[in-house]
Amino acid sequence: MVAAEDLHGLRVLVTRPAGQAENLHGLITAAGGRPVRLPAIEIQDTLDTHRLQEALTQLERYDLAVFISVNAVEKTMEYCRFLSCWPETVKIATVGARSAGALAAYGLSVDLVPEHRFNSEALLALPELQDMTGRRVVIFRGNGGRDKLRDTLTGRGAVVEYVEVYRRVCPDVDPGSLLHLWQPGVLDIITATSNETLQNLFDMAGAEGQAALLEIPLVVVSQRQVVLAEKLGFSHTPLVADNAGDAAIMKTLAMYSSRSDAGALD
Repeated sequence: MVAAEDLHGLRVLVTRPAGQAENLHGLITAAGGRPVRLPAIEIQDTLDTHRLQEALTQLERYDLAVFISVNAVEKTMEYCRFLSCWPETVKIATVGARSAGALAAYGLSVDLVPEHRFNSEALLALPELQDMTGRRVVIFRGNGGRDKLRDTLTGRGAVVEYVEVYRRVCPDVDPGSLLHLWQPGVLDIITATSNETLQNLFDMAGAEGQAALLEIPLVVVSQRQVVLAEKLGFSHTPLVADNAGDAAIMKTLAMYSSRSDAGALD
C-alpha cells in the first residue's frame, strides 16, 4: 500500500471514465499527489438491447459467462434484474478482480479470475480453460476490442458468442480547452489503462496540443500500450503497472515519484 506523502505532490492525469475515477482520485490525494481528471473514454448504452435480453433469458444454454470489465458487469446487471437467480450450471469468469468485486455486489460469486495480471492472457492460462471441447461460452463486453479470448477458446473447442452490452466512445471536447493541461509544469504523469484510452487522449489533444502531450510520461498496463505510445511518438518509455487495478497503478506512481526525486528518469 502506498503511504501518505509517497507521491510528494505528483500531478497525475486520471483518464478513467466519469464515475469510475473516484477511488483512484482519492488514493492519489491520500498519498500526497494532486490528481487531475480528464475522462478519455465515455461509456454509453448498447444500441442492441434485444441481443442482451435474449442472452439473459437463455443463460441456461451456456456453460460459462465471461465479463470483460466492470462496465460489462454494470450494464449487464441493469438488464438482469428480472432474473430470479443466476443458473447454477453457468460458471462465471472475469478478466480482473475489480469486475469480480462488482459482481459480488450483486450477490454473484465468480468461479474463475486471474490472481495477478488481469488480462485475457492470464485468464486463458487458468487450467480450467484448457480443454473447452463442446462448451458454450458467452462473453459480455463493450463494442470492439480484441478477439484473443474468443479465438483462443474457439481453438480449444468451445462455441463462443459475444454480447456487446455497452459502447466506448471518445469524449467530444474542444482541443483548445485542453491546451493548458499540456503545458510544462501542469502535469507530471498520465495514467491510461487501455490502448483506446491512450489513442483517444492523443486525438482529444488535437494537432495544436499533441506535441506537448507527447512530452509527458505515462503509466500504462500492458506492452501493447507501450507499442502504441511509441507509435504515437511519446518521448518517454512508459512505466508498465502490473495490472489495471488502482493498487497496481498507485505502486507504479510511487515508484515514478521516488525515481523523479532521485533524478533517475530518462
